[in-house]
Order: sequence, then C-alpha cells, then structure tokens
Amino acid sequence: MTSSFRRALLASAFVAPALFGAAAQADPVKIGFLSTLSGPSAPLGVHMRDGFLLAVKELGGKLGGQPTEVLVVDDELKPDVAVSKVKALIERDKVDLLAGVVFSNVMMAVAKPAAEAKTFLISGNAGPSPLAGKACSEYFFSASYQNDQNHEVMGKYAQDQGYKRVVLMTPNYQAGKDSMAGFKRHFKGEVLDEIFTPLGQLDFSAELAKIASAKPDAVFTFMPGGMGVNLVKQWSQAGLAGKIPFLSAFTVDETTLPATKEAADGLLSGAEWAPNIDTPENKAFVAAYEKEYGVAPSLYAAQGYDAARLIDGALKATGGKTSDKEALRKAIASAPFKSVRGAFKFNTNGFPVQDFYVVKAVKRGDGAYVTQTVSKVFSQAADAYAAECPLK
Repeated sequence: MTSSFRRALLASAFVAPALFGAAAQADPVKIGFLSTLSGPSAPLGVHMRDGFLLAVKELGGKLGGQPTEVLVVDDELKPDVAVSKVKALIERDKVDLLAGVVFSNVMMAVAKPAAEAKTFLISGNAGPSPLAGKACSEYFFSASYQNDQNHEVMGKYAQDQGYKRVVLMTPNYQAGKDSMAGFKRHFKGEVLDEIFTPLGQLDFSAELAKIASAKPDAVFTFMPGGMGVNLVKQWSQAGLAGKIPFLSAFTVDETTLPATKEAADGLLSGAEWAPNIDTPENKAFVAAYEKEYGVAPSLYAAQGYDAARLIDGALKATGGKTSDKEALRKAIASAPFKSVRGAFKFNTNGFPVQDFYVVKAVKRGDGAYVTQTVSKVFSQAADAYAAECPLK
C-alpha cells in the first residue's frame, strides 16, 4: 500500500462528518454507504465512495435539495460483518437509503435484511445474477450493471476475433461464476479449462504455468483489485505478454493501472464506462474527480457518482420525502438523472439498460495510465435475467 493511498484511506473516516456535519443538524436525509475500504481490494471501494461523495459535495451537501448525511462504513469484504453493519445503519442510525457495495458475496448477504426492512439499496457496483432474476426486489436497484454483462463483452469480442480455444480464470464466488456465465453466453468456441481461485489469492504462478501448458488462443480473466495487480504483473514476468491474448473485465482499470503501469499497456477489458466517453456529464465528472482526488477515476467512481445523482433525482421527484415507499420506488425506477455514461434507463428488475464497450489500457500524455473505449459492442443492452424477475 502506497503512503498516498494510506493517507487517503485514513482520511476517509473523517470525510462524511466534515463535509456534511453542518447539514446533519437540520434533520438530514441519511444515506448508509457500505464499501470495501480495507485490504488489497480497498482501492475499488475508495473510488466508489469518493465518486459518491463528490456528487454530494457538488450538490452542496444535499440530495434532492435536502440536507444529507452520508454514513460511510467498511464492510471489510466480510459478509457477516457487512450484515451487522447494515442492520446497525437501519436500526440504530435510521438511514433512509443504503448505497454502495463492491463485492457480490457482500451484496448477497446484505440485500435480504435491507429488503426486509423496506430500505432501498442502490448498488454502486455489485450486480449478482440472483438479484436480477428470481430473487429480484422492489427495494434493490443497480446503478452499475448486472455482473455478467461486462464479461459478455469479452465473450463476444473473443468470438468475433475467431478465437477457438480459451481458458477462463476467476475467483470462486458469485461474481466469478457470473463472469464465466457471461463470457460463455456469446463465445461459442471450446473452453479448455475453467480455473477458480480463492477470493483474495495473490500468487498465480501455478495457474499461469497451467495456462502456458494449455496453449489457448486467448485467456479471459476477472481479478479485481490487488488480485488483478498481481496477476497482470506475474503475467508479464512469466513471459506470456504478447504470446497469448489477455482479455479481462475488472482486472485492468483505473484502480489497478497505477500499480501495473506498462505491464498492462494495451490490454483489453469489457466495461460500460471509460474516462473518454463523450458526454458533457462525463467530461465534467472526470475533470472534477481528478481535481478533487488527484487520480483518474475508475468505473467504480463513475458508478458511485451516478448512484448519488440517481438518489438526488429521485428525492427531487418525491419532494425530498422518503416515507412513501411506493412513490420513492417509482421515482428511482424512472432514472431521473443524466448518467455520465449517456443513455441510461432501468429495466423492470431494477438493473440498467445501457451501452457496453471494449476498452484498452493506454498511457496518457501526462504519464497516467487509463482506459479508453475501442469499440461499442452492445447498444442499450438488457441483462439476461430480467425475464425471470416477477416484478413488472
């Protein structure tokens, strides 16, 4: 962990009270924001939190015109800890809405108590398939994507490139399973191997040797946070870079590129956002985020930012009131905001219908490594599970 990141992480505990303390005295709207803020995956949660707080700051410390207090808590990437903290936010702190959540194992744990308490949960990242399908809830909305979708981009890309034999590698948890399902939905060739690793694994030497021996046409992987940093570095060190096409999602992005740098240069990913998406909202967001935090934003930051803007628009529609659950649900479902991604609407299951891209890691003129769009793969795409959701 770098000294600058450590300072940013330590400072995070004081951001919400310092920024919104004055507003808190005016009976504010309370948002419980759950994020992974410790361990190797903390950069993902920090970006998502910072994007959310930036939006609230730009709105003058208010959402829907109402004074707003954001209570930021660290889920520690532990589902049991997350459940305890969510229950405390709901029962003790009396939050009006919940937001955040990076990892799907955490989301699967906290979605049920949130729904049972009739507290809306706005995801800033995790979009597990059960919550998009049969287990969908009127109290759950995703401001990001459904887990499979960014991986579907790379499955379609691999198919279009004519790759016949691939190896897939993901962590062994819900999002990893969704990742493989998404890739295989559009890839029709042979999957030589499906490698599942423990969540949090950082040494991939055995897996890389196995991949090299299999000699696939390409490898596809989903390894977020510190896992992705180590995998990309070890991929290069093993001499595989340039020999086997490396396709990914949530592995090469603005949370990992500051550490991987040239080792990731030119690597491709599937994503629904990149800093160069040409919308007025995105240009303003990227400039403001870099000015505020001194680093390029990631898709986690963009999704956190959009989550806050979504809540702002919904509360404007209800006159700032959260007590009428049906009115608030309808307001959220109408997606009353302008996303940094451009066209954005909710499907009946509470998940977005939006565009998806192949993005590439590049070095900017100022030396920073970022992603940029290469091509649009899906336009206004709905997820594969919406038909299973009983909501209408």
